[in-house]
Amino acid sequence: MRRKLAGDATASASAGGGSVPSEADLAQLSTAISAGEDLGPFVRRAFACGRPEPLLSSLRAVARDRESEIEELCRAHFHDFIRAVDDLRSLLADAEVLKGSLSASHSALLSSSAPLLASLESFLAARALAGNLSSALASSHRCVRLLALAARANDHLQAGNHSLYLALRAVDAIDLNLASGPEPLPLPALRRMLLSLVPAVRVHAEREISREFADWMVSIRAASRHLGQVAIGRSAAARQRQEELRSKHRPLEESITLDDDGAGDLDDFAAATATSDGSDGAAAASFDLTQLYRAMHIHQTLALGERFKKYYLENRKLQLTSDFDVIAATPFLESHQVFFAQIAGFFIVEDRVFRTGGGLTSRVDVDALWEAAVGKMISVLEDNFSRMQTANHLLLITDYAALLAATMRRYSYPVGMLLDVLAKHRDKYHDLLLADCRRQVAEALAADKFDQMLMRKEYEYSMNVLAFGIQSSDITPAFPYVAPFSCTVPDICRIVRSFIEDSVSFMAHGGGGDTYAAVKKYLGRILSEVVNASIQKLVDSGSGLSVSQAMQVAANMSIMERACEFFTRHAAQLCGVPLRAVERGRRDFPLRKSRDAAEALLLRLLCSKVDEFMRQSDGVNWIADDPPAGGNEYANEVTIYLETLTSTAQQILPLPVLRRVLVAVLVHISERIIALFLNDSVKRFSASAVIGIDTDLKMFESFADNMSSLFLDSHQDSAASEMKSALVEPRQLVNLLMSNSPENFLNPVIREKSYNKLDYKKVAIISEKFRDTSESYFSTFGTRGARQNPKKKSLDTLIKRLREAS
Repeated sequence: MRRKLAGDATASASAGGGSVPSEADLAQLSTAISAGEDLGPFVRRAFACGRPEPLLSSLRAVARDRESEIEELCRAHFHDFIRAVDDLRSLLADAEVLKGSLSASHSALLSSSAPLLASLESFLAARALAGNLSSALASSHRCVRLLALAARANDHLQAGNHSLYLALRAVDAIDLNLASGPEPLPLPALRRMLLSLVPAVRVHAEREISREFADWMVSIRAASRHLGQVAIGRSAAARQRQEELRSKHRPLEESITLDDDGAGDLDDFAAATATSDGSDGAAAASFDLTQLYRAMHIHQTLALGERFKKYYLENRKLQLTSDFDVIAATPFLESHQVFFAQIAGFFIVEDRVFRTGGGLTSRVDVDALWEAAVGKMISVLEDNFSRMQTANHLLLITDYAALLAATMRRYSYPVGMLLDVLAKHRDKYHDLLLADCRRQVAEALAADKFDQMLMRKEYEYSMNVLAFGIQSSDITPAFPYVAPFSCTVPDICRIVRSFIEDSVSFMAHGGGGDTYAAVKKYLGRILSEVVNASIQKLVDSGSGLSVSQAMQVAANMSIMERACEFFTRHAAQLCGVPLRAVERGRRDFPLRKSRDAAEALLLRLLCSKVDEFMRQSDGVNWIADDPPAGGNEYANEVTIYLETLTSTAQQILPLPVLRRVLVAVLVHISERIIALFLNDSVKRFSASAVIGIDTDLKMFESFADNMSSLFLDSHQDSAASEMKSALVEPRQLVNLLMSNSPENFLNPVIREKSYNKLDYKKVAIISEKFRDTSESYFSTFGTRGARQNPKKKSLDTLIKRLREAS
C-alpha cells in the first residue's frame, strides 16, 4: 500500500482539490530524515503520483527546522571557531617561513648531490652490465655443463652396454637441467637438439639392453644344461661320499649299543655329510647373472621395471616349455639325463634370481614354474615307465631322477610328488629285475656241468668264495683248490648280490618307505620265485643228470644255505641295519623245497643204480645145496659202489645230507631184499640161499657200521642206530628163517622183541617158499622111519598157524 507523504497532502491542499498530508506521513518522513535513511522512495512515490508539491513543502519545512538548529549551534560555538581561525592564520605564517627554509635547503642539496647522482648513474650502469655478464656466464656454464653431460653420455654409449646405466644417468641429468632451469637456454638450437636426443638415447638404451638380454636368454639355456649336469654330478658324488662314510662307520655302528657313548662319532659323520652337501650346493650355484641384473637395472632406470618383470617371466615360461621338448626327438633312455639336467639347471638359475634379483621374481612365480615342471616330469616318467621292459633302463632313469630330486631338495624345492612316482613303480622295477635274474639263473644252470669248481689262484678263491661268505674255514686253502660246489653257486650268488644292490639302490634313492623291509621282501622273492623255482625245475626235469651231478646239486644246496645268510647280512649292511638285529630275526632256509628236491633226485638216482645191481639177483641159485662163498655177486657190487660213492660224497656233501641219503639207500636195499623173497619167480628157496642172503646182509651191515663212524665226531650219535634200523626188516626175516624154532614168531613177547618189523602176510608167503632141499627130495628114501626134523616141524607149525590167521 502506497504511503502518503506530507508533501503530497500539502500539494493537494494547495491545488484546491487535494487532501492535506496526514500527521503520520509527516512523522514517517521526519523519522527517515532523522535516521539518515534514503529519501529516494519518498521522492519516487511523490513524482510517480504526479504531486511532488506536498513532498517539497514538507522538505522545506524540515530544512527550516534544521536551519534553526544550525543557528543555535553556531551561536553556541562561535567563540571557539574564531579562536581556531586565528590559530590557522598563525600556522599559515609559520608555514611560509618553513617553505622558505625548505627552498634554501633544496637548493643547497641540489648543488651538493649533483656529483653523487652522476656517480650513482655510473654505478647503476656498471651493475646492469655486471648482471648481463653474470647471466651470460651462467648461461654459458649451463650450456657447457649440458654439453659435458652429452659428451659423457656419448662416451658411455660408445663404451658398450656395461656403461648404459651411466649414460642414462647423464641423460637424466640433462633432462633434469632442461626441466628445472630458471629460464630457457639462450641457444634454442642446443635446446632443440637436446630435447630430441634425450628420448633417442633412452630408446637406444632400451633396444641395446633388450638385445643383450635376449642373448643372455640364449646363453643361459645352454649354461643351464651344463649347470644341471654339474649339480647332479655333485649330488652323485656327495651320495657316494656318504656311502663311503657310512661304510667306514658301519663297524662303529655295529659296536654301539644303547648305552654306548658313540653318539659323537655319528654326529661327526652327519656333520661331515651336511658340510659336503653345502659346499657342493654353493659350488654348483656359481654362475654369472650380471647381464640379467644390468637389464633389470636399466629397465628400472627407464621406469619400465614392471614391464621387464612380466617380459622376463613370460620368456622363462616359454623357455621351460621348449626345454620339455628335448625328449621329443630322441628316445627317453638316451635323452633323460639331458632332460633332467636342463630342468635342474633352469630352476637353480631361478632360485638364484629369486634370492638375488631384487624382486625380479616372486616365490609364487617360481613355485608355479616348478609345479608345471614337476607335472611334466611325472607325466613323462609314468608314460616311459609303463612302456619299459628292462630293469636296468628303469633303474638308470630312476637313479638319475632321484639325483635330480636330491639336487632340487637342496634348493628348497618340494620333490615329494616326484619321489612318489618313483616309489609307485617299485614293484614293476623288481618284477623286471626278477625276470632278468630268472633268465640269468636259468642260463647259469644250463651252462653248468655240475663238476667241482677248480680254483688255481687266490684271487679266484677270494672272488668266488670269500666274497659270499661260503667258506667252510677261515684258513686259506692250498692252491689249486677244488671247491665242494660247482660254478653255479658263485654265479647265482653274484646274481642275487647284484639284485640286492640294485634293489637297495632303487629303494634308498627312489623307492621310499622302510628300505630294509622292502629289500628283505624282494630278497625273499628272488630266492623263492627265481633261485628255488629254477633249481627245482632243473631237479624235477632231471635233464639227464647222473648220480655224481645230482650229488653235486645237493652239495650246492648246502652251500647255498650259507650263501642265504650272506645275502641277508649284505642287504642289512647296505641298508644300514645292525647285524645283531638281523641275527635276531633270522628265518628258515628259503631254498628248502629245492634242497629237498635235490636230495630226492639224488636218492632216486641212487636207488635206480642200486636197482640195476639188484636185478643181477636173477642169477641167485635159490635152491643151491651150498651157500655162495662171500655172498652173492650183486651184494658185492652194491657194496663196492656205495663205498666208492661215499668216499666222493664225503668231500662235497654235508654230513647230515650224507646221513639222510645213506639211510634212505639202506632202507631201499632192505625193501629190495624183502622183495627178492616175495618175487613170484622164486617158487621156493633153500637154507643155503638164506645163508647167502645172510652173508649179503652182513656186508651191508658192515658198510653201515663203517659209515656210522663218520658221524661220531659230528655229534650225530643216532646215525649208527638209524643205519642199523634201515636193515632190520631183512635181518629179522633171515634170523627167523635161520632159527631152529621159527614158530617162536607166534609168541607175542618174542615177536615184539626180535621180529617186530616183520609183517604176518609177508612171513606167511616167504615161509611157504622155504623148504630144506634134502628133506624135500630125499625124505622118502634116505630118512624113512627116522624122526622128523624139529626145525621142519616148527616151520610147518608156523606156516599152519599163519594160514589159519590169514
